[in-house]
Amino acid sequence: MDASFDHLAEDLWVFGYGSLIWRPGFEHIERVLAHTIGLHRSLCIYSFDHRGTPERPGLVLGLDFGGACRGIAYRVAANRRAATLAYLREREQTTAVYRELVRGVRLEGKPERRVEALCYVVDRGHVQYAGGLSLDHKLQIVRQAHGRSGNNRDYVIETVKALEALNIVDHDLHVLAERLKGPHDTHVTAG
Repeated sequence: MDASFDHLAEDLWVFGYGSLIWRPGFEHIERVLAHTIGLHRSLCIYSFDHRGTPERPGLVLGLDFGGACRGIAYRVAANRRAATLAYLREREQTTAVYRELVRGVRLEGKPERRVEALCYVVDRGHVQYAGGLSLDHKLQIVRQAHGRSGNNRDYVIETVKALEALNIVDHDLHVLAERLKGPHDTHVTAG
């Protein structure tokens, strides 16, 4: 990302598509349903920290190229911009698996508005990129993974609950969450 982006004296828009929907963790002055074109939500990142370990990685969401994604756009006041960027980088960039990109995002409503928003897009060249895994393989990984932010199963289920509350359907993620709620997943080992 262009370093001048950090020092702009204007409000910051942040696009949330996963845990930022249900746990943003930063102050915001506006929260709006939004969508972006050319990126889609994907459980495509091995988590070595928040939801897994290097020995037993979990899977977390990233924006991957292609398609479209509905989520939440947050507007952060200009005087909170630097603190919010610092918070997001500490939270999202522990292993630098994301590229910080500023992308056009459409805010839903009447009239629809377009803003430039910070998006965390997966770096496909990073060792943690896990694109193309089958649903069964994802299920196997998520069932066993646990990191410093909790178990991977809860991350997937909480994200799907948040999406459902917004009437957003992500078919593959919903199917995975339903299978995680099945009889084989009454407990998860932390080990």
